[in-house]
Amino acid sequence: MRSLAIVLIACLLASCGGSRDLPEASRSIAGMPRFGDADPYDWAGIRPWQYPVHGIDVSKYQGDIDWHRVRASGIDFAFIKATEGGDHTDDRFQQNWAAARAAGMPRGAYHYYYFCRPAAEQAAWFINHVPREPGALPPVLDLEWNHKSKNCPFRPDPATVRREALLFLQALNVYYGKRPVIYTTVDFYRDNDLGRLEGFHFWLRSVAGHPSDVYPDQRWAFWQYTGTGLVEGIDGLTDINVFGGNRSQWATWASG
Repeated sequence: MRSLAIVLIACLLASCGGSRDLPEASRSIAGMPRFGDADPYDWAGIRPWQYPVHGIDVSKYQGDIDWHRVRASGIDFAFIKATEGGDHTDDRFQQNWAAARAAGMPRGAYHYYYFCRPAAEQAAWFINHVPREPGALPPVLDLEWNHKSKNCPFRPDPATVRREALLFLQALNVYYGKRPVIYTTVDFYRDNDLGRLEGFHFWLRSVAGHPSDVYPDQRWAFWQYTGTGLVEGIDGLTDINVFGGNRSQWATWASG
């Protein structure tokens, strides 16, 4: 693993450009919610179901998932938790990764970042556990505060957060040949001025307002609009997301 981390560090200055200008879906799409919600928000203005492409993100906490039922319910993509920090893997990653593919579900893997380990070490950990597959969606870096953790209560300053995140993102970009996606929450985005991380697509959590209102001027690829979603094939609650474009744009984005 140390040798792999050294190789990654040597590659960190590689170009990772790209556009943040993914167009949003047509505002004229009508209809009712496509999926249930145990605690629905009373949306005003643009509603999540006005976007045609919906997906989920899951971890071990969703239990045993029937991926064929999930796919048949109308879910278009999934992001699956793979790793955390530099020494933890999700107990169900390998099972979910293989079963989602068998069901024909476009899927990508995500890493939950811990601020008590170097970026290169965490990138190496992710790379050692997530296959490099041509058809997989880009990898995701999950950035949110974990200061309540018993193992890592550290909250670095914004410049350090952005620097370490960039090292991680560039390392994955070099290895997988795909620009990673940045997942984040409202408080973390604001606290660390994450809009300064240019050249990557954003996946924004906003469960009580459209991202254009909650994250002004920030372009985004994915919007996580609920953490209490109900989807066939999953017992209990799950996060539900939308892609910020139409189906043709989704096909182009997902194909790389």
